[in-house]
Amino acid sequence: MLIKNFLLVAAGGSIGAVLRYGISLMFPNQAFPYATLMVNLAGSFLLGIILALSLRNESLPEGFKLFFATGICGGFTTFSGFSSENLGLMQTGKYNLAFLYIVTSVVGGVLATWFGFKLIQH
Repeated sequence: MLIKNFLLVAAGGSIGAVLRYGISLMFPNQAFPYATLMVNLAGSFLLGIILALSLRNESLPEGFKLFFATGICGGFTTFSGFSSENLGLMQTGKYNLAFLYIVTSVVGGVLATWFGFKLIQH
């Protein structure tokens, strides 16, 4: 069972990482890190949906959450990219953009998770 869970997370993580890479190709070298912001907000929204579905339908197998929440959302969203991009903004003196990015990502991520959750909960 444990090996199956690892494989579910790995498969989902692979899909999420490839999706994130594809989106990064759509927004190359922007002054503002739109691609990472977009994947983090979309991933947070998707996570809210997954959590609500898991609560609504208790018969969903454990593997559902492992594959979608831990795997796909975990591979799709990126805290390391977020941190690296903020460091780059601060090193180039773009403190206002860094602050905007941090606030938008954190507040927007929590709100996106809540909206996704509420969308399915109703």
